[in-house]
Amino acid sequence: MQSEGKESSSGALELAGAIENFDLDNPVLPEIIGNRALVSGNYPYERKLKSSLYGDRLQALQVELVKLQTHLGESGQRVVVVFEGRDAAGKGGTIKRYREHLNPRHTRVVALPAPSDREREQWYFQRYVCHLPAGGETVLFDRSWYNRAVVEPVMGFCTPRQTELFFNEVPAFERMLVQDGIKLFKFWLNISRPMQIRRFHDRRHDPLKQWKLSPVDLEALGKWKEYTIARNRMFELSHNSFAPWTVIRANDKRRARLGAIATVLGQMDYPGRDKKLVEDIDGDIVMPAPDFLECMSEHE
Repeated sequence: MQSEGKESSSGALELAGAIENFDLDNPVLPEIIGNRALVSGNYPYERKLKSSLYGDRLQALQVELVKLQTHLGESGQRVVVVFEGRDAAGKGGTIKRYREHLNPRHTRVVALPAPSDREREQWYFQRYVCHLPAGGETVLFDRSWYNRAVVEPVMGFCTPRQTELFFNEVPAFERMLVQDGIKLFKFWLNISRPMQIRRFHDRRHDPLKQWKLSPVDLEALGKWKEYTIARNRMFELSHNSFAPWTVIRANDKRRARLGAIATVLGQMDYPGRDKKLVEDIDGDIVMPAPDFLECMSEHE
């Protein structure tokens, strides 16, 4: 395997130059970005997972999700899965595969728009609370209350005081959820800068994907370092034993989707559980946030 950290210095400089001069409106993506996107950011694989292996494993894990859904309905257990990450990290695609064969009445996706004027005057967590699951339900948050930890401060949508208040309150908020019996998963889907650029370029020039590219996305493209600093601070202040952060390295969407689904299944107990399947998780792709920060300290 080869990673960005093992590139020659000249290759790294060439890639950095291509990123610095990148023009999103140019229909031709610089060749070096296209070629190096997957392995950049110290990603541990040179190639995407083979489609045949991915398809077989995804189907097997989706069968396990159906088993889990049946158990949740019978037991009344509740599950919340938070998906966070930079724009184009693959949150929506992972959520789609997670719920693809599940009953939408019991497995809901929550992707909230910008808060209304009234919501801005409420307790920050209030508009999320009303979407929490009832007995037997799973709720998948496509972005969550952690907007206040990363997107909002980086983009200037909240004040520093509001962010500090959030970090003071979020451990207690999540402790209440967990103590009330909710099984809480927090995923950060991580991609490298070249991969984000490649995916943004694809969205810009594919007429079927242009709707995915918003003005906020375009502005965020130039704030890579700011997002990195905010993400790291979020991990440091909100990763804890009762509500830990799990990082999914997502340069390869296929491995990321399998890793996220298997992580949920691996921590749930339900009848007919295929232990060997759901506990076979790639530790180079899925890891606790502190381990991720340690291994990535020199590669962003």
